[in-house]
Amino acid sequence: MGLSVSGDVRSVARAWLAAEPDADLRDELQALIDGDDATLAERFDGRLAFGTAGLRAAVGAGPLRMNRLVVRQAAAGLIDHLLATVPDAAERGVLIGWDARRKSDAFALDTARVAAARGVRAFVMPRLVPTPVLAWNITRLGCAAGVMVTASHNPPADNGYKVYLGSGAQIVPPHDSLIAEAIDRVDPTTVPLSDTDHPLIVTLGDDVIDSYVEWAPSVRLVRDAPAVRFAYTALHGVGGAVAARVFERAGMGAPIAVAAQHEPDGSFPTVSFPNPEEPGAMDLVVDAARTSGASIAIANDPDADRLGVAIPTRDEGWRLLRGDEIGWLLADHVLRFTSGSDRLMVSTLVSSSLVGKMAAANGVAYAETFTGFKWIADAVMRNPDKRLVFAYEQALGYLVADRPLDKDGITAAVLMLEVASVAAGEGRTIEDRLDDIAGRFGRHVTAETSVRRAPADGVAAVERLRANPPNAIGGRRVVEVVDYPEATLLRLWLEGVGGARVRLQVRPSGTEPKVKLYGEAVGEDPAPFLAALATLL
Repeated sequence: MGLSVSGDVRSVARAWLAAEPDADLRDELQALIDGDDATLAERFDGRLAFGTAGLRAAVGAGPLRMNRLVVRQAAAGLIDHLLATVPDAAERGVLIGWDARRKSDAFALDTARVAAARGVRAFVMPRLVPTPVLAWNITRLGCAAGVMVTASHNPPADNGYKVYLGSGAQIVPPHDSLIAEAIDRVDPTTVPLSDTDHPLIVTLGDDVIDSYVEWAPSVRLVRDAPAVRFAYTALHGVGGAVAARVFERAGMGAPIAVAAQHEPDGSFPTVSFPNPEEPGAMDLVVDAARTSGASIAIANDPDADRLGVAIPTRDEGWRLLRGDEIGWLLADHVLRFTSGSDRLMVSTLVSSSLVGKMAAANGVAYAETFTGFKWIADAVMRNPDKRLVFAYEQALGYLVADRPLDKDGITAAVLMLEVASVAAGEGRTIEDRLDDIAGRFGRHVTAETSVRRAPADGVAAVERLRANPPNAIGGRRVVEVVDYPEATLLRLWLEGVGGARVRLQVRPSGTEPKVKLYGEAVGEDPAPFLAALATLL
């Protein structure tokens, strides 16, 4: 069974200290043991919860941080689950990749050693890779599961452990809880490890990357559209080299790359929060685009599964596109240049309602899912008679092909550049395209905000709102309340203008200590109502 801290916390901490393989974390843990009980208990009062996003936390000592003992425990639980549920798991094996964050390489190697010690083949990527390359290759190689060591767009101090099953999709219930139960049965201080040169550990060749690069341009729909000048940043992540190769092979030409952010660097020296959504994160790429006369600026997050976009405006400025606006542009492009009654589009509850309206207007099947790309993948797999042509979530996650069943910021960038290219070839701009969409469907306006809360406090705040929903918000009457308990999400509809209603939504974040609020309206700004809702929390 997993270690318990219900007894002497210090004795548990000493057991961890004896097993801790890294000198820096041994020093950190010794200082915690030498300190006060309360500080030590903060690290040992429980363990990181393994959920549908896997694991994610700051790197540090103890069961409530990311470290090699926590990773070994998670890997052992995952392998045990696979051996119990997938008949040929040992032979099919696990595909393992990692990014440039602190200790990512050690976490990846330990995962391979745990798998091999349990008799399961471990296929290890040849070098740092973007998350989409890992996810794409799971199905290509026929692996039973995949592990990507990454904290995606989290702050620099964090690392994480993302798990995929053989479908190439992230885990959904009941697999998350079953894996969590298997993890809980493992003592993190005594996990058996193979030697690093064990024959079941196979380091793959460059073909795993080359195959993705060769396939990625296939997402293009209008191959004769002339390339446009564009600026690109990898935000110190692992996407830069692969994305540059894909752009060239797709006929987009070489990007104007932000040199200071192009090479992988887990300390993220030029950004405090390496997320294209965050204020300031795309400043350097926008500056590069502006000074070079580029038509568009694009960014991948550190593991390259998200896409940020900035465009020039008619007043000679630049602005970041919201995640929903990127979704509208890509959806409009896909609907325009694909055909067939079997097409399927998918988005999430907190994404804009506009894509559903666009799909309906074109006779295309549409599904709305819970928040998170794992649920998008689940919706796709539940519609085997349909052909996925586009899926997105407003947090800059886009899927413009039918694989991998996860967001892919590199192929999304390719198609977004094609959107700009087609527009330029027709004498139009991205801004014109957004106006065209608004002219057909009404000007949808989205807004987001968040309230900092500890995870438990965030859930409690949403529960209080659910138990006693307001009659009015920001001076507008609440006309309908829709509860999505499985998603821990509450949707409130307010009176709007011109027959339209204002949609407000609130949910606790699954990966960050905050409560997230989302607003959408047609023909007006929902932001004031979001602010009023935030005060109720």
